[in-house]
Order: sequence, then structure tokens, then C-alpha cells
Amino acid sequence: QKMRLADRMHYHQVPAVSIAVVNHGQLEWARAYGVNVVGKAEHTTPTTLFQTASISKAVSAMAALHLVEQGKLKLDGDINNQLKSWKLPDNEFTKEHKVSLRQLLNHSGGVNVHGFHGYEMTQTVPSLLAVLQGEAPANTEPVRVEAIPGTKWSYSGGGYSIIQLLMMEASQQEFPQLLQDIVFTPLDMQHSRFAARLPKEQRNNAAAGHNGSGAAIPGLWHQNPELAAAGLWSTASDLAKIIMEVQKSEAGTSNKILSSPMTKTMLTRGLGETGLGFFVEQQPDRTSFSHSGGNDGFRTLLFGYTKTGQGAAVLTNSDNGMALIEEIFASIAAEYNWPDFKVTEKSAIAPDATLNQQLAGEYLL
Repeated sequence: QKMRLADRMHYHQVPAVSIAVVNHGQLEWARAYGVNVVGKAEHTTPTTLFQTASISKAVSAMAALHLVEQGKLKLDGDINNQLKSWKLPDNEFTKEHKVSLRQLLNHSGGVNVHGFHGYEMTQTVPSLLAVLQGEAPANTEPVRVEAIPGTKWSYSGGGYSIIQLLMMEASQQEFPQLLQDIVFTPLDMQHSRFAARLPKEQRNNAAAGHNGSGAAIPGLWHQNPELAAAGLWSTASDLAKIIMEVQKSEAGTSNKILSSPMTKTMLTRGLGETGLGFFVEQQPDRTSFSHSGGNDGFRTLLFGYTKTGQGAAVLTNSDNGMALIEEIFASIAAEYNWPDFKVTEKSAIAPDATLNQQLAGEYLL
């Protein structure tokens, strides 16, 4: 059934959507629709910034693995041997098994704090150490181990805040500059930055977040100091460059961020349905890698395939955005003959549980 995108945006109360499609290993097209703020005249363009939410984790993971390849971080072994200014407290769960960077990247370290709420623009933002300690003004509990490391899969934004500290200490750089150097500059991602609070000069080029009723959230968006977990601002076109680099690196034709062997490690499942930073699904002739995102007022999805050079990134500025993203990906899949996101007679999304759970919002934050 054919439908107009503008009608579906109106139906779901999604003011803006930005889409980039990768085909044959290249950016095939990128378009944006709608307005940055509901009721305002400023139209969204392909260079309009969106909060990408938990897609941040996949990009951060690539940078962390880059530091591993540089010898600045160790993928295995007790992370407390690498941490300096803060240590993950030991308890009954860590007596015999310690938490490793590999486990944190895979969400199998037994660490708590599923996701983060963000902070309104008028609120004071906590430091990274305050977030880890759960101290005011942080609005989440202390980051602690709640299961024996390596025994179960449990999505943990808290684990990615530990990764953020590990990366900053290993590189002796602030996180935004570190990611600029490792990822954004090599991939020519000119419209991407990690920032808790977007600089004033960029706010006019940013989409505002909207709640489920279609109203802009107070202050237009929240601040997200948990940068590695949720602090990336970007465009669909820039995220397409992440997709293409992963594809090329896996194939052994590019190493701008990671070597081919490390990319293959990143795209190999550990516990659960994740590799190291991406959700991963092994197909007969390809591997899919993906990550969804959900900050207050934003819903996002990045998805790509190895081998075939296909993928897409879709960004929306609404809490209702995932329903629209589901429809857009179904349309892309039909047009480009993807094995996933196919619409059946019952309008079911692909049988892959990973995609279904992401689309349902289980892993957004």
C-alpha cells in the first residue's frame, strides 16, 4: 500500500524526518522533510542536526576499539586496572570475575543504569564522575555491578559512561575532541559533534524534540552529559558515512578507524544479540549491524549490511518517531530488496528479534 510521507508524518505527529540511504557502498540519496519546530516556518534540511541518542554508543564503541588497536586500552582484563580517577566498586558479584572493556561494549558486564533521562536546559548538568557516583545533580542511580560479569546480557548506558571515562583517561583528551580526531575528521563528518549542550551558533540549525502529543519539549531539547551513551548530534548523511566505513573496513578496503580484523570482532556477537557497540544479526549471505536511539523528543535508527553495501539512517524529532521509522524502513526494504523489514500480510516486521526489539523501543536509551 502506497502512502505519502507527509501524511504519515502528520498521522504520527512527527514534525521532521531526515533520511540517508546507502546502496552499492555509496550514499545514494539524502533528504529531509518537515520543520525543525512545530508551528514554525524553518524547514528541515539534510544538514539539520538531530540528537542521535543511543546511536552514540555505536560510534563511541568504534573509537574505543581504535584506542585498543593503538595499545592505549585493553579489551580484556579488569577495567579498574586501567581507570585512574574513579574505580568501579567491587562487591559480591566481582569477587571472582572482574568487568572488562569487552563486556561493557557488549552489555555483558553486569552493570546497571539502563538509560539516561537527560536534563532540561535550565537544569545544572552533572560531571561524568557525578553520573558514575549517582551524586547530585545526577538524576540516575550510581553505576554499579548487579550481576556476575560475563554471565548475562543487560543493556547498560551506565557501562558506556565507564567507557567514556576509560577513553578520556587513556587519551588524556576531552571526549568531544577525542571523537572528532578519531571518527569525525577521518570520515569527513562535518555536521557531527558530541555535546551535552549544543553551542549557540549551531542551535538555529537543530531540530527541536517533540513529545507524544506533538508539542516541542521545554527548552526544545534536553542536555545529555553522558556523551558516549547518548550525546551525539549528527545528520543522517553523516551517519551514512559510519555505515559505509564499517562496510569497507569489514571488507578490508578501508582502515580509517579500525582494521578489518577489529571490525570483524566488533560485528561478532557476544552475549545477547550484540557485538561490540552494534546489534548484530547473521544472515546467510551478509551480516546486519544496527543501533536505534531514543532521547526525550527524538527517535533514530542506523542500519547497514556487510557484503551488499546497503544501509540507511533515519532521524526523527518526536517521541512518536519509531512508528514512522518502521514504515520508512519497510519502504526502503521494498524498494532495494532487503531481506529485513519486509511487510507481510499481517504487516509484521522482519523475523529478526533484534530489529523488532529495537523498533519496539526496548533498547532505545
